[in-house]
Amino acid sequence: MLQEFKAFALRGNVMDLAVGVIIGAAFGKIVASMTNDVIMPVVGLMLGKVDFSQLFITLSGADYATLQEAVDAGAPVLKYGVFMNSVLDFVILAFIIFMMVRAMNKLKKAEPPPPPAGPTPDQVLLTEIRDALKNR
Repeated sequence: MLQEFKAFALRGNVMDLAVGVIIGAAFGKIVASMTNDVIMPVVGLMLGKVDFSQLFITLSGADYATLQEAVDAGAPVLKYGVFMNSVLDFVILAFIIFMMVRAMNKLKKAEPPPPPAGPTPDQVLLTEIRDALKNR
């Protein structure tokens, strides 16, 4: 069983997948930071100084000045601003992955189709017989 696991774990595609997951997680943090720290503050400013990460609805009906106060009080809250940031993270990440796949597809050179195969020896012989019969 240990040998089977070793063979599985050391296969090329498993290692490639592991590297991809690690790089993807790091890249996800970069995109999240870009969304939360660069894009959303600008969008919030354009919409009247709204901080999207602080948008929430308290389900208990109590009023809290900030999201942190509601969380500290243990109130059930819908953090729709955080959700909006997550959706934007996803859209940005999906677009970047789409662009990377598109670029990779352009880099791959389309292999030209193989030239059509010539006639088989039988076909050549039959063609010669046909031509000889026509010339009679």
